[in-house]
Amino acid sequence: MEFGVLGPITVWSDGRPVPVGGPRQRCVLGALLVHLGREVTIDQLIGYLWSDDPPRTARSVIQVQISHLRRTFPDTIATTPGGYTLDVDPDSVDLHRFRKLRDRATAAEPKAAVELLEQALECWRGVPFSGVGSEYLDHSVVTPLKEERWSCVIAWATCALELGRHSDVVSRLTSLVSEEPFGERLHHLLITALWRDNERARALAVYEEFRNRLADELGVDPGPELATLHTRILQEDFPAEETQDASTGGPETHFVMRNDLPRDLPDFTGRQESLRQLDEVARTGEGRAQVCVITGSGGEGKTTTAVRFGYEAAKRYPDGQLFIDLYGYTTDREPLDAASALGALLRAVGVEPEAVPESLDERSALWRATLMGRRVLVILDNALSYAQVSPLLPSSPGSMTLITTRNELSGLSGARFLSLGVFDEQSSLELLGRVLGDERVRSEPEQAREIIRICGGLPLALRVVAGRMLSRPRWSFAHVARRLGEQNRRFRELQVEGQSVEAAIDLSFQSLNRHQSRAFLLLGLMIGSTVDLGGAASLLDMSVEDADDILQELVGVCLLEEPQGDVYRLHDLIGAFSRDRAAVVLNAEEIDAARLRLAEQYMATAQHAADLMGPRAHDDEIGVSQGYRTELAGREDAENWFTLHQDNLADTIEYFASHDNGEYAWRMADAVWRFYALHGQMGLLISSHQRALQISDKQGNRRGRAVTLIGLGIAHCLSGRFDESLALLTEARDLLTSIGDSRGIIRALANLGMVYERVGRLADAAEAIQGVLDFAIQLEDTRLEALQWGNLAVLKQTLGVYAEALHCAQQAMEKAVGEGQKVTRSHAKRVMGEARTGLGELEAASQDLSEALELSLELHLVGNQVYIHNSLGLTHRAAGRWEQAIASHTTALELAEEHGRRSGDAEIRADLGMTYAAAGRHDEAVAELEKAHAIAVERSERYMVGRAALALGRLPAPTMPVDRARDFLREAEEIFTELGLAEADQAREALENLPPPPG
Repeated sequence: MEFGVLGPITVWSDGRPVPVGGPRQRCVLGALLVHLGREVTIDQLIGYLWSDDPPRTARSVIQVQISHLRRTFPDTIATTPGGYTLDVDPDSVDLHRFRKLRDRATAAEPKAAVELLEQALECWRGVPFSGVGSEYLDHSVVTPLKEERWSCVIAWATCALELGRHSDVVSRLTSLVSEEPFGERLHHLLITALWRDNERARALAVYEEFRNRLADELGVDPGPELATLHTRILQEDFPAEETQDASTGGPETHFVMRNDLPRDLPDFTGRQESLRQLDEVARTGEGRAQVCVITGSGGEGKTTTAVRFGYEAAKRYPDGQLFIDLYGYTTDREPLDAASALGALLRAVGVEPEAVPESLDERSALWRATLMGRRVLVILDNALSYAQVSPLLPSSPGSMTLITTRNELSGLSGARFLSLGVFDEQSSLELLGRVLGDERVRSEPEQAREIIRICGGLPLALRVVAGRMLSRPRWSFAHVARRLGEQNRRFRELQVEGQSVEAAIDLSFQSLNRHQSRAFLLLGLMIGSTVDLGGAASLLDMSVEDADDILQELVGVCLLEEPQGDVYRLHDLIGAFSRDRAAVVLNAEEIDAARLRLAEQYMATAQHAADLMGPRAHDDEIGVSQGYRTELAGREDAENWFTLHQDNLADTIEYFASHDNGEYAWRMADAVWRFYALHGQMGLLISSHQRALQISDKQGNRRGRAVTLIGLGIAHCLSGRFDESLALLTEARDLLTSIGDSRGIIRALANLGMVYERVGRLADAAEAIQGVLDFAIQLEDTRLEALQWGNLAVLKQTLGVYAEALHCAQQAMEKAVGEGQKVTRSHAKRVMGEARTGLGELEAASQDLSEALELSLELHLVGNQVYIHNSLGLTHRAAGRWEQAIASHTTALELAEEHGRRSGDAEIRADLGMTYAAAGRHDEAVAELEKAHAIAVERSERYMVGRAALALGRLPAPTMPVDRARDFLREAEEIFTELGLAEADQAREALENLPPPPG
């Protein structure tokens, strides 16, 4: 299969086109092909499709397009944490064939290079992404691809001229210059080729046409290189065989080649990916002047990275490496204006001081002319604004300008942008090791990691710490961590002579206007580590639109990070600076009001999201301001919002509790329990509910205690601690009965029924579930009724009365109507499949279980997925498909392990052991059944202990010695008799069939 992006997005199979859907689908496929093998985030895809105005359903649309593409190209698209990657052979994609041929040409002799470049250019069929583009797509993807094409055309023409193929160059470039009407380098090559091909008149005509076009539409003249060529043609200053490289030229000047780079750090660490990207920019921009902007907050190592690249790439720029500090962020100096910077640069390359013009425009023109035809690297350090750097940019093909800045400088069209970010743990450890010695780091690995955590991976902070420790050899990492852990002295510790983390951040802070400054200080007060656009609007007390503007301004000056669209965070040290400064600048009332607004925004949105995920027993709203509530369209939006804020919501519960607002604390815990439970977040579920319980007990809030006990009971059940769960739920039921909370009693009973079923108290389970079902019918609550029919179906399935289980599950399906009942339907479908397996209706069982799995995947119901895979194993076993059955049981175990859903371990291992036994693999059966038995004994799952013991006792000798078999069967008989279950007869029958004991 062949893929094309260098023109309309197209796919061919055996020479025939393959349909790939409409414009959106082609755009998604094209983006994956361009970034082949690398993650394309969902936010990137949204930007490509809709620029800055995506619909609310944008993520769903992307997922639909991916689903269609997966059906067309199976096993090629993988889901990543942030988006998707495509895995196909790079040689099957025209773009990557083009780049491979072009790169091979750079190392080849002219004759071979021309052939390779011609093959590369044949890969192009038109304008990339034609018919599917957007403004953002055109700027971020299409324009750079077109630049790669022009660079290849220029490289080909240069090689062809060197080989004397003048007429070939004329033929190809004559048609191409119309596509690039202002391409000066392209016109230079065409005019040169015409002149060398004895077409002097045509060469002069093309020059005049180009000069007039520049004058009429841009108001400028051709550059010095082209003007010089024009003069030579007029003077016929052209020998029969031209030996001068067409890439050189420009006005005669006494040019001084120099290397002004500052000292390269001997212990430079990390940034290998950044250096690779810079090298890629340099390699792909041979035919034009390249500009790359390195952005980052203070202390991230922008200058050191640029300087290191300068030394590594020095041979690529033989005409010099120039460095100038523009002082955009310096305490005791005003930023250097463009005219002064040009004066310094011109004098540096050999222009006599008296020859430097007065006006900015004349200096800029002379600077470009002086560098024309030369390959130089220019580093403009600490740039403040577009106006400061724009006149300083060379235009000579093959040159490169690196700009380091804390601002976005988004006005620089055609520039590449590289955002550094902080060090990861490995790079941080490497830096400490290079400065202090690896042995010193290895002696305290955990304490060194704690230093890295406190410094947030900020290179400047790590260097300051390492510098202090280098001069104090007796200081240990543990000692430094203690000093840094004291909030009021952290920034004092992060400074040495000439370097201060606080000063680096303060320089950026001082550049803010009044509105930006206030917003920055308020953002330091956020609850949790991130805030989304809606939360920021509440924190800043402004409209979402105004908040969006000011947040983007703070991102632009590198004081705020945007790890994903409309989600923001402060680097740990920048956050500490913001909080420290807020405590000085803002009054206490303003601080308290801001944090309360954000906490109430979380409360209002969490309750709204909880309603979309399922019925809530305590859904009476309290007086939370709805002004900043984030509106959510449905369950998927609710899931996404909870996923994004799961840690922040736990912090919000802590906020309410620490401010003695117990009512809000337990209600917030009650709003988030279902999400935490469904997604296996047992740690967050338990810790948040324990905090809510503490404040409820402190304030004597009986209802708050009871509701929180239910949440804790659910958490303990899902973690397999059934005795603790029963104790908590029983106390909750009694408390709710004493205060007359009927809705709360229903919820407690429903969860008690679930736990009773797990421990084999089936009669108690049936009584609890029936009680809830009666309540639901009495209240005419069809959602609750559907849920309880489903619970009753599970119980009947456990009892082995499969026809009744199927009836109950069908009742649940009938009652669970509407979009909001998908969870109940997914559980009911699973039980229908299990019941049909018991009835021998295996084909229908597989269909029901497949539908249940599809629904559970859509709703991210991990727990239900675990049981469905196990049930599929039972269906395969009933059909004699042993390997498929074992694979399904194993998948269930792995999924449970991955997501911490351990409550079904004993059941799944018991079923897996019985499948091994049915397949005749008795040794493996013993291993799994003994594990199931041990787990069930530990958790007091009496029913599951009996099941595992019965299966072990039935295994044949010699795999299971007769004495051990007898012990297991007696244990099973005792348990099932105690529980009043029919399996007791099976155990007795198996005992009777054993050989009698000796003697």
